[in-house]
Amino acid sequence: MKKFGAVLLIGILIAVLAGCGQKSQEDVVNALDKKLNEMEGYKVNAKMTLETGEEPQRYDVEIWYQKPSYYRVELKNESKEQSQIILRNDEGVFVLTPALNKSFRFQSDWPENGSQAYLYNTLVQDILNDSGAQFEAKENDYVFTTKTNYQNKNLSTQSIQLNKKDLAPEKVIIMNQDQKPLVDIEFSDMKFNASFDKGAFDMERNMTAAQLEVPVLATTNEPFEVVYPMYEPQGTGLTDEKEVATNKVMLSFTGEKSFTLIEEKSEAVVETSAPVNVSDGQPIDLGFTMGVMTDTTVSWHHNGVDFFLASNDLSQEEMAAVARSVYGMTEIK
Repeated sequence: MKKFGAVLLIGILIAVLAGCGQKSQEDVVNALDKKLNEMEGYKVNAKMTLETGEEPQRYDVEIWYQKPSYYRVELKNESKEQSQIILRNDEGVFVLTPALNKSFRFQSDWPENGSQAYLYNTLVQDILNDSGAQFEAKENDYVFTTKTNYQNKNLSTQSIQLNKKDLAPEKVIIMNQDQKPLVDIEFSDMKFNASFDKGAFDMERNMTAAQLEVPVLATTNEPFEVVYPMYEPQGTGLTDEKEVATNKVMLSFTGEKSFTLIEEKSEAVVETSAPVNVSDGQPIDLGFTMGVMTDTTVSWHHNGVDFFLASNDLSQEEMAAVARSVYGMTEIK
């Protein structure tokens, strides 16, 4: 009888210890809140795949953060021939395109104004803000499924996978309303409380360093491809296309939601100049690049082409939807 009682007691102790080792959703959320408040910064790398076009688009992303509000995000396309850097420091928010020797400066609250798929801070904030978030504890990971606050309203839900040991991000999948994955991000080499050199978030230093890796684009006479939006608002269609200058084309879309799209072969700025101040615009994440949005326009650079979309009929969300769809059906001009 004593032997049976001892076995029973051991069994109870094992069950209790096992239960103690399994954290609840509330425990993990509280730990994330504490980590967010206590960490001084981080460095992390990521591979981002966009499934929003005809072919997957892949990018290497390097992310730096220093408390309280310094950010550096560098995005390079798969061939690493083009890169873009988003900076935030005491002087504002900058979008740098080193290959063109161009930079824009905004007075913006980015990235606090919405979800950002590759920023640990905003991923954790999305978890904290969603009281209805789903939670799953796996063998080595915690997985949260939350609502989002992306500029792209088609990205409605996200699955955030965190390492159990230190709550570092491992994988993020962002889905549309039909739960179709549109963005996939895999993180690596997360370093919490990383140290940074003086000037790590300085605009000029970052531009110079990036140009050593990606030289300033050389001007050539090669023709470029005209790219057409895959999304057009209902009742609107392409009615005119004309070359208004060498390597510059204007597409006119008319109907209930008329707009104009101008495409021009990019030319690098020869001499280094001060950043262009965008007083009435905001940076906008188009997925494949960062653009500049005002009340009636969106402009961006991609694959050696400058794009400018203007409309008095489209809302900002509709303009962004058209801009994000400019990736297919090309014709050589």
